[in-house]
Parts: sequence; C-alpha cells; structure tokens
Amino acid sequence: MRTAVLFVLVILLFISVTFGIMLGPVSVEPEVIWKIAFSNVPWLGDLIIPDWTKSQGHIIWDIRFPRVLLGAVVGMGLAVVGVAIQALVRNPLADPYILGVSSGASVGAVSVIIFGAFGFFGQYALSFTAFLGALFAVLFVLFTSRVGGRISNVRLVLAGIAVSMILSAVTSFMIMSAPQEEGIRAVMFWMMGSLAGAKWDYLFIPAITVVSGMMVLSFQSRSLNILLIGEKTAATLGIHIEWFRKFLILLTALITGVIVAVSGAIGFVGLMVPHVVRLIVGSDHRYVLPVSALCGAIFMVWADVCARLVVAPQELPIGIVTALCGGPFFIWLMRRRSYSFGEVN
Repeated sequence: MRTAVLFVLVILLFISVTFGIMLGPVSVEPEVIWKIAFSNVPWLGDLIIPDWTKSQGHIIWDIRFPRVLLGAVVGMGLAVVGVAIQALVRNPLADPYILGVSSGASVGAVSVIIFGAFGFFGQYALSFTAFLGALFAVLFVLFTSRVGGRISNVRLVLAGIAVSMILSAVTSFMIMSAPQEEGIRAVMFWMMGSLAGAKWDYLFIPAITVVSGMMVLSFQSRSLNILLIGEKTAATLGIHIEWFRKFLILLTALITGVIVAVSGAIGFVGLMVPHVVRLIVGSDHRYVLPVSALCGAIFMVWADVCARLVVAPQELPIGIVTALCGGPFFIWLMRRRSYSFGEVN
C-alpha cells in the first residue's frame, strides 16, 4: 500500500506541476508546456519541432517553470524539516520555525535586501546570510537550553520561542530603519512568503540542499523511529542522543535557512503535512519522509497557484494562503486530544 501511495503521489506531483505552469493570464496547453521543456534539454531539443510563439516560450520556460519547480522544492524542504523537528522534540505541534530558525534566517536575509550586506558574495549573498542567521539562532537556542550539560526538550522549545521573538524584533527594527520605502515594501512582501522572483539561477542551491538533506535524513530513518520511543530507550539501543540532536538541529537550520532565503517565511507547511502523512502511512520514517516530501511539494505548488490567481492581476503573498489553511488545522490539532505519534508501524 505504501509503495502505491508513493506512486500515486509522484503522478499527482507531475499533474500539479503541469497545471501550475498552465494556469495564468496566458493559458497554455499541457502538450506545449512539455514540448518547450524538452526542447531545452540537450540532445532532445533537436528532435522537437517548435510550434509555439516566442512569447509562450519565454513565459513558460523563463517565468513559470522555475517558479513552479522552486515552489515544489520549498514545499518538499519545509515538510521534511517538519518531520525531523517533530521527531526531535517529540511534539506534534512543532514545525520548522519553533526553534527560531526562520527568524534568524530572516534577520540575515533582511540585512541583505535592505542594507546590501555581504554584497561581495553576489547572487549567493542572500542564501549565505540567511544560513548564517539560522545557524546563529540554532546555536544560541542550543546554548540556552542546556541543563547540567544536557539539552532539555522543554527548554529547547521555550528557548526557541524566546529567540524567535528577539530576532523578529531585530528584523522589525531593521525594516523601520530602511533608507528607502521600496525596500520596506519588498521586505514586507518577502517576509510573508513569495516565489515571484524565482529564476533558474535561484533553483540550484535549494534543490541540492533539500535533496541532499532528505537523503541524509532517510539514512537516519531508523534513528528517528527510535527517537520517538523515548530517550532512554534510544540510548539503550545505541543512539547517541546528544550528538544526534545536535546533528538534526544543524541540518534543519541549513535547510530552513536556504529555503527562507529564496521564498521568505512560509508557515504551517511543516506542521500540517507530516500529520496528514502519518494518518495515511503511519509513523515509520522510511515512508513518512518521502511521502511528506511529495505531499509538501504538491501542496506548495497549489498554494502558489492560489496566490497568483485569487486576486489576479495582483498577487497574494503565499504565506497568507498557507496560513489560511494551516491556522484552522492547528486549532483542530490542539482540540484533538487523542492525537499522538503512536507506535512505528
């Protein structure tokens, strides 16, 4: 059954990407979309006869394709990080932002957008500073959550909330100090989440980071399963709890920092998707991780479609769409007292 679920989700992702590219002010047939795509593939391009206009080629390949694919990568990354953090803190209400990671990444990214910090890194300045901010936030949370040389899960969550509030205040101060009004508008739109500036050049780093991070977590799926049982049991079974916790925190900081750099702060994806997936395939991370990645990609593609079309020709920040979906889900989750991670199936 789980293999069938993966197969169905791959097909749904393909269909979602096709519709995500097709829908817009200029509607294009699916056949034309994939002809344009394959025409840009080495060795295949010579076999395809171009029967589309130059404007169609520009809209599909240069604008919509990178945006939809970036949305899929962002959704995939947020969902996978959500799985890892919920296993880390054994809290079903945790998401990628609970440890202050996104707030730290936002401080770094806003410093680049408004003040041009680290401009010598060129197009990589945003990703680099976002990761540095996320890493700083995580290290500070780790430092403040240690009790007697060990990290307490309760203190970890509380420290994350405190650091997130402090860094959010820093971000707000930088926005108020912005020298240009245009910069303030750009940052405010970016902080609510947006894929509007997607380009092929921006896709490589997040794609490599998310795919590599997911592969690493997949190799650690057994340790993630054991971690859900309890720390004492995990230690008995040979898991070095302190090392593994630090490893998960640093990995999630890296993935989240890179994602925030290209898409802004998009909430609730890492909270919703893992829960829905566990209801479908159980709690075994061998299946939870890949299924969550596919579901997160599908959800983000359609969230971006809604952001583009609901108030067209204007565009909603994608964070508003995910919040409208995630807010009611969060309330339902808190009211559902019977929910728990359960045993690994």
